[in-house]
Amino acid sequence: MANDLNKRCNQFVYNRIVVTLISITIGLTLGLHPVLAQQPSENPYQKDRVDQAVDKAIAYLVSQQRENGAITSRSADTAMSSLAIMAMASVGHQPSDDTPTGRAMNRALNFVLQADRQDDQGYYGRGDGSRMYGHGIITLMLTEMLGMGVSDQQDAAIHDRLQRAIDLILAAQQVPKRSGHQGGWRYEPNANDADLSVSVWQVMALRSAKNDGLQVPVKAIDDAIEYLRNSYSSPLEPDGQPRDPVAGFSYTPGGGPSFAMTAAGLLAMQVCGQYESPLVTGAADWLLEHPPKWDQRFCLYGTYYFAQGMHGRGEEHAKTARQQVEEMLLSHQQADGSWVAENGEERSRGGVYGTSMAVLSLSVKYHYLPIYQR
Repeated sequence: MANDLNKRCNQFVYNRIVVTLISITIGLTLGLHPVLAQQPSENPYQKDRVDQAVDKAIAYLVSQQRENGAITSRSADTAMSSLAIMAMASVGHQPSDDTPTGRAMNRALNFVLQADRQDDQGYYGRGDGSRMYGHGIITLMLTEMLGMGVSDQQDAAIHDRLQRAIDLILAAQQVPKRSGHQGGWRYEPNANDADLSVSVWQVMALRSAKNDGLQVPVKAIDDAIEYLRNSYSSPLEPDGQPRDPVAGFSYTPGGGPSFAMTAAGLLAMQVCGQYESPLVTGAADWLLEHPPKWDQRFCLYGTYYFAQGMHGRGEEHAKTARQQVEEMLLSHQQADGSWVAENGEERSRGGVYGTSMAVLSLSVKYHYLPIYQR
């Protein structure tokens, strides 16, 4: 078992290295690599405003680490630590790096891997009160860290915790739900309804786990796609085409579109492989007409999905969205490097949450995490 796991982890690391080298080679040829592709007038060795903002943000996250390894400023310490780890990884840091950031990531990862963080059913959301939101975030982080541990023992622990977490997501999806909600997830594993804000984290976790070679049934992805279709705000014709060519996604099936949920639906559809779906086209166009605003509800949450989803759409959508995101976020970063949301629900989550979401939004410049790559 241990030898098989080591082989899988080594193969996983090898695959990532190969993908990275291919990306760099193509980028150098076409002038597209995010780190090396600069405007002719720019100094490729000089950090720009985004680089500087990200460096300050990462230093802030490291400064928020507690003695037990958790990185959090309020509650939900396991979920917040996982968001911080993903934010650091998204801009090129690894837990094996012999740097303050690498060591902080390693300590935070060990905190998440403690046995008491996950219950006997594989559920992460009960211990820190983050429910299925947190469970999806933590599971996604573990899928992205699989094969990147600092030791065989840590990789084995990641694999063990991850498989149980994935099994719980799959079981929760199969709980009988009311019409239009099947295929999605809600606040608790045994819920009989679903909402898009919870579901998008589970979808990303499943797709990332599938990329890792873990057992994720095709039916689970197909059922998630059907739930996403039910959450689209435009009625669909019998052939699957939306009645309205430009439309968004709603929080629950049958509702109206919002910025955050349309961005979440866009990214979720892409993660499920539906890059050319008319729902993706319509949602991306809807978002061009409804860009992020700092004072809107769930701004940071929605901006994260917006940045990654529009980047996945490419061309003018990606260019416009990146300019909008960078302009908004850089103008609201605080002196200590953090971001704290303006409105109630997100503001109450504190600086680690806000800063992690902002870094994940800005990370399209670097694009290291495999989950956001086609």
